[in-house]
Amino acid sequence: MPSGPLSKFAAKTAQDVCACFKLGDEARPLLRPGQTPAQYLDALMDKQQYQDAVRFLAHGLPKREAVWWACFCAKGLAGTNLPQPDAAAIKTAERWVAEPNEENRQAAMPAAEGARFGTPAGCVALGAFFSGGSLGPPNVPAIPPAETLTGDAVAGAVMMAVVVKEPEKAAEKYKAFLGRGIEIANGKNLWK
Repeated sequence: MPSGPLSKFAAKTAQDVCACFKLGDEARPLLRPGQTPAQYLDALMDKQQYQDAVRFLAHGLPKREAVWWACFCAKGLAGTNLPQPDAAAIKTAERWVAEPNEENRQAAMPAAEGARFGTPAGCVALGAFFSGGSLGPPNVPAIPPAETLTGDAVAGAVMMAVVVKEPEKAAEKYKAFLGRGIEIANGKNLWK
């Protein structure tokens, strides 16, 4: 599955993206100096290093696109059968994607708590909350989130979504989710 140019990536090299997270042992030797993000993602896919490919996309995409991708993955397999707190968390994250303002970002934390942090939906909402602003309450000096937190939350959401149901089908779900992430990285299937 060739990735295409990954036009939404700001990073010019794969090394720039990989500096944001820890690569797995089998993915590390695939990284070459000067390699483009698309070349490295293709190498990860060819070697079926799906978890590292998820982390790579989650950290390479702009935060808004990354959260959008995680929303798709978190609800993609469950359809309309999501528990109410999970559906609310995803809806809150989608609201932030559509209108990435401070009010919508702040609403993501209670939604994540309601869905629980250890769920794909909870991680999706965390990804939106970690996108900027302050982690603290309004009455204290600003506590900006680390730049990698949204990518970490998005990667967690996608990887959990792969195994939450029918983990024996993980490889095909990884391919489907990564395919959607690649489309988003190329400016397709974005929010309206």
